[in-house]
Amino acid sequence: MTTAQRLPLLRAAARNNAEWCAAICRAHGVTGGFGADAWAAPARTPLYYPDAVTLEPHADSDALTARIDTASPGASVKDSFADLELGAAGFHVLFEAQWIHRPAGAPTPPSDLAWDVVGDPDTLRAWALAWDDGAGEADLFRPGLLADPETFVILARPTRGSDNRVVSGAVATRSEHVVGVSNLFGREDGPDGAWPTVLHALTHLFPTVPVVGYEQGDDLTAALRHGFEPLGPLRVWTHGG
Repeated sequence: MTTAQRLPLLRAAARNNAEWCAAICRAHGVTGGFGADAWAAPARTPLYYPDAVTLEPHADSDALTARIDTASPGASVKDSFADLELGAAGFHVLFEAQWIHRPAGAPTPPSDLAWDVVGDPDTLRAWALAWDDGAGEADLFRPGLLADPETFVILARPTRGSDNRVVSGAVATRSEHVVGVSNLFGREDGPDGAWPTVLHALTHLFPTVPVVGYEQGDDLTAALRHGFEPLGPLRVWTHGG
């Protein structure tokens, strides 16, 4: 893929991720805003979610950090193009990852699980508990997400017997040009067990739309095994307050 082909996809992936961050923030009563080069929220965002996401390369660092709360610990910025230098503003790099892309219409691997889209609070709770796996953070996913028309919480269950457990799943966020995948989990076989069913669901729900997301480490390796291609790096910065 050439640079000219990659940059529009990177922009679309960053925008899609910012829209998902905005959706989960709204479910927690936090309102952010989209600017020309970044989305940002003036109040602290939910656990694991950044206070700002850049939407264009070489965003204005000073203007960006002025839009978020750096007075208390925990502010974070998703540097979508890995091109900011926020050290002088009191930030340090929390982690680095890679944007990924899977073309529309790419073949999907076989799956022996049945998928569905969560449609009620009780099922969302079951999904969140499976995603959480005992860490005590299932309340991150609140029922308000179900009212967002571009958010699709995908679950997978065994197809045989009376086993009704949620064994894997993900969140899909539909935006103008792409569908983004986040919060992928597999209770038994990790991402290799989750990707086949999630990809089947995405192919059914969005057959003509490219899939994007970001991963790192072993999770990135698993995504590449399932037909994704790397697009470019991102960084998440955090502030000590």
